[in-house]
Amino acid sequence: MAAKLNTYQTSQFTVLSISFEKADAVTRGRFAFFDDHIKSFVNHIHDREMGDAFVVSTCNRTEIYTTTHNYMFVAQLFCETVGVQLMDFMQFVTVKKGTDALDHLFRVAAGLESQIIGDFEIISQIKNAYNRFKEYKLHSNAYLERAINSSIQISKRIKNETGISNGAASVSYAAVHYILKTQKQLPEKNILLLGVGEIGQNTIENLVKHIYKPKVKIANRTAEKAEKIAEKYHIPHINFEDFPKELEQTDILIVATGASKPILYPENMPKKDILVIDLSIPNNVDKTVADVDGVELIDVDALSVQIQETMEQRKKEIPKAETIIKEMSKDFIEWEKKRKMAPHIHVFKNNLKRIEQNEIHKVARKNGEVDEEDLHLTRKIIQKITNRFAKYIIENPHRSEEVTKLLDDILNLQPKEDSYEDH
Repeated sequence: MAAKLNTYQTSQFTVLSISFEKADAVTRGRFAFFDDHIKSFVNHIHDREMGDAFVVSTCNRTEIYTTTHNYMFVAQLFCETVGVQLMDFMQFVTVKKGTDALDHLFRVAAGLESQIIGDFEIISQIKNAYNRFKEYKLHSNAYLERAINSSIQISKRIKNETGISNGAASVSYAAVHYILKTQKQLPEKNILLLGVGEIGQNTIENLVKHIYKPKVKIANRTAEKAEKIAEKYHIPHINFEDFPKELEQTDILIVATGASKPILYPENMPKKDILVIDLSIPNNVDKTVADVDGVELIDVDALSVQIQETMEQRKKEIPKAETIIKEMSKDFIEWEKKRKMAPHIHVFKNNLKRIEQNEIHKVARKNGEVDEEDLHLTRKIIQKITNRFAKYIIENPHRSEEVTKLLDDILNLQPKEDSYEDH
């Protein structure tokens, strides 16, 4: 089973993507995929021996990456898992296959497909999503492993070699950027952050970095996590159940929880001026909260509009990023070709090594020993010949079977002793 799964090629790689390009925040929320969905999803795919798949679900996108030949089966299983109709799902989905799917993964990892270009939070979200799926998988998938590792390397290179992340404008930074731009006397404002997951922590980091001694408190459903984050950033935390009472003293509320439905409604709001920023997908603040007097509600979609100037600068860096992706994609395809041809290369090299061993035994019988320098030289020659053979069959895959068999027959001939030697 494992050997079969490790033979997947780019031609079978498919991505089904729902993103901000086709779906607004409310629609994306309907297709959000949570951690408690993973085990059932993975087990159903394995039970039917359909290959492999994992899901990346963020505030801007939900994407299924799969190596199965029947991606519609995977789509149906996804819909059953999250409780939506397949027809509703396919209405918003973009399907990419083969090299287009691989290119899409690399572009997403690079932040080129993000609502906020150059958002490097996405690569950690991809990596974490894949690792969570691996916990429930019965086997490894060399193709997906390599694709994820290549994505990580692409992200690192683009971050280090281009200016596409200058004026960082991730969702968390966009929230803080909006606060800096619209709020006065910030050191005196009481800020409450609900949820200290990845986006919540990034928001705290940006608050501490850009506001001098911010008066910020945090709350999280898991108290231990809140305590750890509070200690790390030297800020106070409150019990999650106490946040409705804390709102009475709050001027800026940031919601970065990961609930599947709103946790904040109009009746929870204090009778005072308050800025509410909802960074959750699906929305964890009910839209009608905006109708309450004194409340200003901003969500993920609204935040992205605030940083268009930064985006224009980043767009100028896209060609550099695309050059890196093109280079790394070429490396990936070369790796795939070599991997596909590996059995042929091993057969050829083993034949050469067998001949080498036979000759070494002859020399040892005649002289009583074998010179180490001669051994080193023969192994270098074997590797050079093997490299040339590998290069040929990789560049001429249609002849790989024919050439391998021909050379196998030639190298396994048993010539009469010394019949071809010089005298």
